[in-house]
Amino acid sequence: MCVEDAGMWSLLCLGMPDTVTARRTGEVPRPVPSALSAARRRADLDRLGNGWRPDVLVIGAGFTGCGVALDAVTRGLSVAVVDVGDLGSGTSGWSSKLVHGGLRYLASGDVRLAWESAVERGVLMERTAPHLTRALPFLTPIGVGASVAMTALVGLGYLAGDVLRLTAGTAGRTLPSPRWVSSRVARRLAPTVRTAGAAGALVNTDGQVVDDVRLVVALARTAAAFGARVLPYVGAAAVERTRAELRDEMTGETFTATAGRVVVAAGVWSDTLDDRVALRPSRGAHLVIDGAALGHPTAGITAPVPGHPTRFVFLLPQPDGRVYLGLTDEEAGGPIPREASVTPEEQAFLLDVAGGVLTRPLAPDAVLGGFVGYRPLVQPIDASGARGSTPDLSRRHLVVDDGEGPITVVGGKLTTYRAMAAQTVDRLTDRPGRTRSQPLVGALPRARLAAWPEDPWLVARYGAEASVLSSMMRDEPSLAEPVVPGLPYRRAEFRFAVDREGALTVDDLVDRRTRLGLVRADRVLAAPVAASFVP
Repeated sequence: MCVEDAGMWSLLCLGMPDTVTARRTGEVPRPVPSALSAARRRADLDRLGNGWRPDVLVIGAGFTGCGVALDAVTRGLSVAVVDVGDLGSGTSGWSSKLVHGGLRYLASGDVRLAWESAVERGVLMERTAPHLTRALPFLTPIGVGASVAMTALVGLGYLAGDVLRLTAGTAGRTLPSPRWVSSRVARRLAPTVRTAGAAGALVNTDGQVVDDVRLVVALARTAAAFGARVLPYVGAAAVERTRAELRDEMTGETFTATAGRVVVAAGVWSDTLDDRVALRPSRGAHLVIDGAALGHPTAGITAPVPGHPTRFVFLLPQPDGRVYLGLTDEEAGGPIPREASVTPEEQAFLLDVAGGVLTRPLAPDAVLGGFVGYRPLVQPIDASGARGSTPDLSRRHLVVDDGEGPITVVGGKLTTYRAMAAQTVDRLTDRPGRTRSQPLVGALPRARLAAWPEDPWLVARYGAEASVLSSMMRDEPSLAEPVVPGLPYRRAEFRFAVDREGALTVDDLVDRRTRLGLVRADRVLAAPVAASFVP
C-alpha cells in the first residue's frame, strides 16, 4: 500500500490499475489499492462464487455495512461486502447530509445517545474525514416562528450542546460555540431570513457532510485498500449464520456464498432478511430549492414546526449552490421502495413551515426537485421477545446476535455509523479496533486541506485526491468542462468515478457520484455525458 505518513494521517494511494497514468504514458498501469472498478468487481465476484470463504460477509453497502467492512478488515479479518444496488443507493444516499451532535436526544433526556453523537461527530470531522465534512452555522431567528421564551429554551439547548462538544474533545476551531448575532449579520448569512427587529438570531454550528454518498464511497474504498472485496449490484436472499444466497444483479447469475459469519446491515430492508428484527420505518422528505430564491445563503435556517415545540425543519445550503429543505417525519407503511418521490402534501408542509421564518414565502417554482429517505427506526423488543408497539424515536441502534442466525445491525444514524460498526465487529473478534483514528482515502488535516493547491470544489469532494483529477484535466482538457453548464460538477469526476469509485451505470454517475439527477432538467443534460464514460 502506498502511504504518505503524517502522524496518524495516511494519504492512501488507495487495488486496481492507475488508469490515469496509464492513459497518459502508455505504460503498464500500477496498482492503486483503493480503486474500485468493473474489472475488480468481476475478479472479486468470481473469487467469492468459486468457493472463497471470507471471515465476514456483509450484506448492505451503506454507511453501516461499509463501516463494518472497514472495521473488520482493519482488525485483520477477511471481508466481502455486497449490496443489491450501488454503494450508498439506499437510505444512506438520501439523508439530510448532517453530522450532528445529538441536540434532539439531549432535549428528550437521552444523554448517552447525545454524548455518543457528539463524540462521533468529532471523530468524523477531525480524524477520519475532515475532507468530506464542514462546519455549518444554523440561524434561529429570535421571536420569529416561535415565542421568545421558546427561542430562549433553544438557546439553552445550544449551550448544553456546546458543553457536550467541549467534553467530547472537539476543538472550537472545528465547531465554534453558539452566539447571538444582529439582524444585519443574520441577513448577511441568509439574505431572506426574517428577524424581529433588533432581536437578531442565535447561531449554532453543527457538522455537515459535503455529500453522504461520497462518504460511503470513501469508506468502501478505504476498506478495499486493506483488502476487502466490495461488490455492488449483488443481491442477497435466504441469509443464514454462515451462508447467503447471492445474485449478480448485472447478469442474473445466482450462487451460494459461505463465510465465517454473515452480518446483515441492510438498513430499512433488514427485516426482509432477518425476521428477528422489527422495524417501524419513517419517511424523511426533502425539497431541492434554487439557491438564488434564498439569496444564496451560507448558513442553514432553523424553522420550528407549529404545535411541536421540539420539532424543526431546516434550510440547508449545499456546496453546489442548491438548498435542501427538510425534513418530514411520518410513519411509512407497506413495502419500502428503493427510491420514492415527495408527495404534494409533503411539499406543501415543508414550504409552509419554511415560510414562517422567511421574508417572503417560497414559491412552488423555486422547487427544483426532491428526495425521500426512509429511517430504519427500531421497534423495541422486550426481554421475553415480545415486540413493542412504538418505535424508538431516539434512533438507538440494535445489534441482534443470538448465535443461531446472522448478526444484524440496524437503526442508528449517519453520525454514529462508526460506533455501530465497531460494536458489531466486537462480536466477531477480540482484536482492538482501529477506525477511531483511521483516516479515509483522501483525508488530510484541515489546515493542509485549506492550503492544498487545487480547485476548492475538488478538494472539498476528494480531499488530497483532487490532485489526481487536476492531473486528468491537464492531460485531457475536455475533462475540465462542466457536465451541466452553470453547475460545478466536472466531466473528470465521471472518469474518476468509473476508474476508482466503482461506478458501473449512468445512474451511479448522475444520481450518486454527483447529485445532478435530483433536478430533472439537469438529468436530461447529464445522462448522455455519463453514458460516454460507462464501461
